[in-house]
This record gives sequence, structure tokens and C-alpha cells, in this order.
Amino acid sequence: MRRIIFSIALLGLFVSSTFAHISLIKGIHSKNHKRQKFSLEKVNGNVYVLYGAGGNIGVSYGSDGMMTIDTQFAKFVPQIKAQLKTLGTDKPKFIFNTHFHGDHTGGNALFGQDGTIIAHYKVRERLLSTIGRDGKPRTPTPNIALPMFTFRNSLSVHFNGEEVKAVHFSHGHTDGDTVIFFTGSNVVHLGDDFFVGRFPFVDLDSGGSVGGLVRNIKKLIYMIPSDAKIIPGHGKVANVHDLMDYYSMLVETTTIVRKQMMEGKTLEQIKAAGFPAKYDAAGSGFIKTGRWIETIHKDFSKSRSMKMRRKMHGKKMHKMKKKMMEKKKP
Repeated sequence: MRRIIFSIALLGLFVSSTFAHISLIKGIHSKNHKRQKFSLEKVNGNVYVLYGAGGNIGVSYGSDGMMTIDTQFAKFVPQIKAQLKTLGTDKPKFIFNTHFHGDHTGGNALFGQDGTIIAHYKVRERLLSTIGRDGKPRTPTPNIALPMFTFRNSLSVHFNGEEVKAVHFSHGHTDGDTVIFFTGSNVVHLGDDFFVGRFPFVDLDSGGSVGGLVRNIKKLIYMIPSDAKIIPGHGKVANVHDLMDYYSMLVETTTIVRKQMMEGKTLEQIKAAGFPAKYDAAGSGFIKTGRWIETIHKDFSKSRSMKMRRKMHGKKMHKMKKKMMEKKKP
């Protein structure tokens, strides 16, 4: 009885902080919460994918037990556990978080009672923060829902007969993104660095970067085996060719916006011009075409102003150095 009351209390606390974040991802899930279907499908080797109301959950199941990648939302943990139970257990020993957003960490408080949570150190920092991305106060995530083990660059867990390698890719979707390589099963979980067939959500207020995402995806295309299966943060299981198409879309759309910015066009003019018709479907998801243009514009406007400041600072330092050298002359 005490355990039940404790679980309910934790759930209430974590839901309040998680759903304060839902405004970020409202367009993805909230409209279909009641009708959302949960399903578990085998991907390859020991690895499965669990589709549901949040980011795709990766699942490893074998002789060592169960590991999951992300936990979706707290309120849907019963549905998630029901799917996991079909494999043999609903209690993962290890839980990786690909980043800190609520549709990927919302179930941490409940899964953390039985398993060990692992994530990049930035994920723990953001979950512990008392200030939200909107600048308003937030309730820090309870200890049981926090990553117990954190890392900076990479970390490996040898589980179910293979090395499960977590690699940090900085400043893409957020500043704490992790890509999980199931090296034996030949499966890679990209988290929200990859939205299949859709424009991405780049969380600029949480260390994300459009240019960084483009660079990270380019690196991943070379790192991921050509025959690997890829679990995206959102969308169906994909392959390297799908990732290459995604990369091409990122490059072309950012180039279009940057070119018009250099020509002196306003944001409204760029939005009015839009993108070629082949990208209409990409703008039909959570991130509409207008919002993706706004994200690119905002990010590269910031980059340009920083470059200008560095350039001005460099000139100032050069002048100061020149004056000092002149003073030293006899």
C-alpha cells in the first residue's frame, strides 16, 4: 500500500514538471492522446521499437534482461509496460535518455524505481534546473527520475551479448543529445536528431543549433553501417538512405533561407516565398514550414551577429596592439 501511495505521489510531481514542458511538443501528441495506439515491433537482433504517445522507445531484450531507450510520458507508463510485458518483463534494468524533453523522459519516475537511468550530463542538469526554457520557475525533477550515471562524450554498456554504445552529439536537437548504437544488432537509435520525412524541431533555447544538427547528421551518415536499421525520435524505423534524404532536406532548406537573408529579405518575405513543393509533406508534421523557416532565420541571425561581434573585437584588439607597439618604439 505504501508503495502504491509513493508511486502516485511521484507520478503527480513528475507529471506537473513534465507537462509544463508539453507546450514544446503539443503539436506532436496531445491531439491524439486518447486514441493513441501502442505497439511493439522487432527491429533486428535483440532490438525492438515501441511506438506510442511520445518519442519512439528502443528496447533491448535478451538473456541479461531488458534495457529501454527513453520512457515517453508518465501517464502512459501502464500502456508501455503492457507492451514490454509481452517480451517477458516490464522492468528494464537500464534506461537511457536520448535528451531531456518530456516526451522522452516523462516515464522516468516510474521506470527509475526498478532500473538505472543513464544520460548525458546536460540531461541531468536540465532536469534539475529551477528555471524553464521560457525563463519561468519550474519544479526540479525528483531524484528517482534523474540519470544516476552520466557521461560527457561516450559510454558503453555490455548487455545481451553486444556493446550498446551511447555517443554524445553536441548542439543539434538540444545540447545533450545522445545516439545509441546497438553494435551487434546493427541498430541505431537517433532520438530527436531524426524526424523521418518531416522538418526537425531544433530547440534553440536548450542549446540546439540548426548548423550543429546538419553537421551531426553528416557525421552519422558516415558512422552508421549502410545496412543498419535506424530508430528515429519520431516516425517509423528507417535506413541510411532515409537519413541521407533527411540530410539533403536540411542542407537545401537552410541554404534557401540563408541565401535570402544575405540578399536582405525580411523573415516575412522568406516565409511568403516558402520552399519547393517537394517539401510540402515535410512541413505537414509538428514543425510547419513557417516555423522551420523561423528557426533557421533565428539561429543564423544569431550566428551572424556573433561573427560580427568577434570581427569587431578582433579589429579593436588589433588597434590596441598596434598602439602598444608604437609606444614601445624609441
